[in-house]
Amino acid sequence: MTTTDPSPAATAARPSLRVARERFLSGRSLPPGVPEEVVAAWRRARFFGVPHDLAEPVACPALPGESALLGAARPVLDRIVPALGGGGSLLVLTDERLRVLWTAGSVPGSGACSGLSEQEVGHNSAALALRTRSRAEVHGPEHFLDRWQDVSAVSVPVFGPESGQVLGTLTVASRLCAAGPPHPQAAFAEATVAAVETELRARAGRGERALLDAYVRAARGPDRAVAALDGRNRLVSDAAQRLLTPEVLGVLERTAADARHRDVAGVTRLPDGAGCTAHVSPVRLDGTTIGIVAALEPLDDPAPAAPAPPPPVALTGSSVPWRHAVGRAVELVRSGEPLLLTGERGTGKAALARELSGPGPVQVADAARDAGLDQALPAWQPDRLLLLRHAERLAQPGVAALNSLLDQHPDTRLLVTYTPGAPAGPCLQRLLDKLSARSVTLPPLRERTEDIRELLPALAPRPAPGQPPLTWTLDALRALEAYPWPGNVAELAHVVRALAEHRRASGPVRRAELPDAVREGPAARPLSPMEHAERAAILEALRRHGGNKARTAVALGIGRATLYRKLREYRR
Repeated sequence: MTTTDPSPAATAARPSLRVARERFLSGRSLPPGVPEEVVAAWRRARFFGVPHDLAEPVACPALPGESALLGAARPVLDRIVPALGGGGSLLVLTDERLRVLWTAGSVPGSGACSGLSEQEVGHNSAALALRTRSRAEVHGPEHFLDRWQDVSAVSVPVFGPESGQVLGTLTVASRLCAAGPPHPQAAFAEATVAAVETELRARAGRGERALLDAYVRAARGPDRAVAALDGRNRLVSDAAQRLLTPEVLGVLERTAADARHRDVAGVTRLPDGAGCTAHVSPVRLDGTTIGIVAALEPLDDPAPAAPAPPPPVALTGSSVPWRHAVGRAVELVRSGEPLLLTGERGTGKAALARELSGPGPVQVADAARDAGLDQALPAWQPDRLLLLRHAERLAQPGVAALNSLLDQHPDTRLLVTYTPGAPAGPCLQRLLDKLSARSVTLPPLRERTEDIRELLPALAPRPAPGQPPLTWTLDALRALEAYPWPGNVAELAHVVRALAEHRRASGPVRRAELPDAVREGPAARPLSPMEHAERAAILEALRRHGGNKARTAVALGIGRATLYRKLREYRR
């Protein structure tokens, strides 16, 4: 449970939850007052086929040979383990896939697991902390497994110092807390995570310096084609920039990621027609590989090759948040089970969903037009993938029909897009809970601004024959990357298309040609979506009236004092 919401164990007596769980496992009706989130968690466990009497440790995928999280956490954990004492506490560190990296201590009856994902062990605090990105507690009968009925656990997510992504979780488990939440060791868990994140920040800074030093050493000499990569940072010489294609860069990025787990030194195999070779050397810090330096050499007589087609817009982007989200979505959709794509409006959910649907037959349903699914479901054939857009617009009959479908056929091939907004009703929330364990949240554009330069050519319409493609000045690119894009990729696409279709000037797009809101840059303080829209309207009206505030106020239907006040507020 989160720090702000009390655990259901605090609001429902534990004996009642025990009875409710026994009734749930035997298929009988539940007593009144059982928290809906607990029931939803039990249902997910049953959906995943988790046996409640699981006794043996669950086998997880092999762990990487080296873990940056464990490397940073181990000195902290070794210092604080004595604080556990002999009081029957268990300390568990997992990675972002909830694979157990490290444990210390013990709790009677808890048993050992190599993984804590809901698909393997059902509801637990680590899985909940990973999903909510905040501290979470699960007590006694809230768990699905028999062996955790007398265990209380608190988990805290560990965030990356630069990416803001969850790198893993830290859990403290103990005997069932008689007083309920907060867990008596919640503060201890949060303090431990804070120390681990401090160590991660310190190591990140040293890693960047080590990568830079390795790049400088390798790039000495005229026209050396050298690239240094560590998965987050990329240093490329001018000579290497001329040789690097998107395909070659993708291979080097994957090689940098693999270098943490295996020896990649030597000549790396590049795609056919790459036109160069790459000799890779690992970059090490404190005995751990943190990245690579690749020395590129052009081939004497490269075979001509047709340029590879650009990737679909839905897959464009090399930032860590975007690669992680798309990779996770591809991994989940291959299993053929339901998948939920969530994210702010305009993040590319529908475009990605179409790419994930593949070439086979697809039944598309749009809740914005068919809220009750009266037309889509009768026409749907079970052998087809059902793509449901705008699930937030579903009416009660449509939600009930989907819940019934998933209850009867949990392996239905279903792909759902959902934009969070207004609070979901009980039935829609039940549907979201069913899909939550197989959901992917697409990052907003403001969290992956490094992808903007890749998105611009993909979003621009194809130029007319004989016309050059749309290009951008460095000043314009900086303005695009500084703007917060409340409308995300959809808003960026609108700006790019408008410029391509209506601009009169030639040459690269200059900053002065951008819309006022983009050109002026972000406000001095974070704005709500409504304030973003209001600020954009004011800037556009000022542009139309040559900066005359009196005429602008009249055109907007507000007083001049109101206009001045709003402009002052946006500058604070």
